[in-house]
Amino acid sequence: MKRTVKILAALFIGVVVIAGLFPSLLAPGDPLAVNPAEAFQSPSLHHPFGTDESGRDVYTRVIHGTRDSLTIGLAATALGMGIAIVLGVITAFAPRWIDSVVLRVLEVLYAIPTLLMALIIIAFTGPGTMPAIIAVGLSTAPGYSRLIRTHLRTLVNSEMFDAVTVLGHSTWHKVRNHLIPNTLSTLLALITLGIGQAVIWASALSFLGLGTPPPAPEWGAMLANGRTYLHLAWWLTVFPGLAIVTIAAGATLLGRSATRSTS
Repeated sequence: MKRTVKILAALFIGVVVIAGLFPSLLAPGDPLAVNPAEAFQSPSLHHPFGTDESGRDVYTRVIHGTRDSLTIGLAATALGMGIAIVLGVITAFAPRWIDSVVLRVLEVLYAIPTLLMALIIIAFTGPGTMPAIIAVGLSTAPGYSRLIRTHLRTLVNSEMFDAVTVLGHSTWHKVRNHLIPNTLSTLLALITLGIGQAVIWASALSFLGLGTPPPAPEWGAMLANGRTYLHLAWWLTVFPGLAIVTIAAGATLLGRSATRSTS
């Protein structure tokens, strides 16, 4: 059963990747094409996900919106993970007092809810796609930093590193040939888990009007637009919401699978 779930999750992620890179293969239409004569049509064979208030095909918008949502998720995860790796390497080789100070700061930042921290950052940067990437990346960095810092400190204090130190290798040699190779599997698991979370936070910002602005087919923005017509056209919120939930669930399943395989 677990194997089947993993396979299904992997297949879904594969479809998501195709939708993100080549959306026209799955939805050849124009996600911004307006046709008022077909507004608020319910799901049918011609419009599988129905149409919105402007007659735009919701299926086409959901598929093409994969690129926007996935790009924000990947970029934000890369930013947060990059900061975490730099802090992790610094604290791994730094004196104890520096490691202690960095850890205290990370714990304080980690105690702040991710969305609240993202909103605080957006208050300084202003809304938009790039600010959303920065806000989500910075707000998720403390969590990644704590995990990576613990993992790297364990490696540095291991017998393997003691042996490398006795051989007289430089710090760069230790990082390049021993620290990074022994951390890749853990990083891969964290990245997989982080992408799904970043998509959710980015969608939340767009839902609040602080992320990618309309009429771009970003899932969070589509949810925000659809809530106005929830009593009239349920499909405007259901299908973008399902896209967010399924991509987050699929990434989480793969990430947990990778975590178990590295433990």
